[in-house]
Amino acid sequence: MQEHTAALLDLNLVALASAVTRREFLEMAVIATLAAGAGTTAWGAETKGGIPYRTLGRTNEKVSIVGLGGYHIGSQSDERESIQIIRTALDDGINFLDNCWDYNNGASEVRMGKALKDGYRQKAFLMTKIDGRDKKTAAKQIDESLQRLQTDHVDVMQFHEVIRDTDPGRIFAAGGGMEAMLAAQKAGKVRYIGFTGHKSPDIHLKMLDTAFAHKFTFDTVQMPLNVMDAHYDSFQQKVLPVLVKHNIGVLGMKSMGDHIILESKAVTPIECLHYAMNLPTSVVITGCDSMKILQQALEAARTFKPMSKEEVAKLLAKTEQAAQNGKFELYKTSHNFDGTYHNPQWLG
Repeated sequence: MQEHTAALLDLNLVALASAVTRREFLEMAVIATLAAGAGTTAWGAETKGGIPYRTLGRTNEKVSIVGLGGYHIGSQSDERESIQIIRTALDDGINFLDNCWDYNNGASEVRMGKALKDGYRQKAFLMTKIDGRDKKTAAKQIDESLQRLQTDHVDVMQFHEVIRDTDPGRIFAAGGGMEAMLAAQKAGKVRYIGFTGHKSPDIHLKMLDTAFAHKFTFDTVQMPLNVMDAHYDSFQQKVLPVLVKHNIGVLGMKSMGDHIILESKAVTPIECLHYAMNLPTSVVITGCDSMKILQQALEAARTFKPMSKEEVAKLLAKTEQAAQNGKFELYKTSHNFDGTYHNPQWLG
């Protein structure tokens, strides 16, 4: 792990040597990370429908700077509204779709599958996730996801909620979930493989190091990246430099902490999205439970411009006090967002 966090250690040494303030150090960390990732993201030089596109790490696939979250797609009372949101997103320049086997007991995948009929599957770069930690459970969930999504393959399949210290070992063990994932990839059901989690950057680093020890490099990694995370138990500071170093596609999530960050009154939704887009993210996934919120996401993507050092420092200053102790990052500090904690049977 020390080898893969060299960039962070270097920043710590600089901070100590210069006796800089906490805020100055955070600013330095952001600038250093941006510099490391600028060539990878190319800052969205290509556009479709006014939406910037970036390169998804080592896959070289082009993905929209903003992605449509899958959980909120299953929350509408009428599935026709869900389908409208998905198709409007695809028509208006978003191509990255997020989902998961367990979202809304499968309803999110079912609705997305219906939305992807009539030629819409060809417009989408489709990602979903599974919870299975053993080979049998993972294989079953992969096939169920494909059936619900009404497709013979997904572009990215990720291991969901890597939030326990034991998860990396279980997934990579003999008879573990990675065996099912690699078999699905060989069969053409899965193009690229990643993982996601929201609990601890140290667990993310353990998952990456476990993969490296097995001579495997993930194509994508999904994690919280936002104005609060920058201050507290930070994925941005600990994990992001490792992903940039290995050219792994960065999928940012929880830019507003499932709206909880907005309750701090410190930042606006557009500021939250722009901050995450300003990092070397390939895509920033955001939940859109209505056409109004989808339009907000589209506006954020179309108006994004690389932020100056001063703009970054201003946002960090506005959120520093509120970010202490993870008060607005409950996915780190509580079990509120841990679906597999409440449903351990999903793990197998």
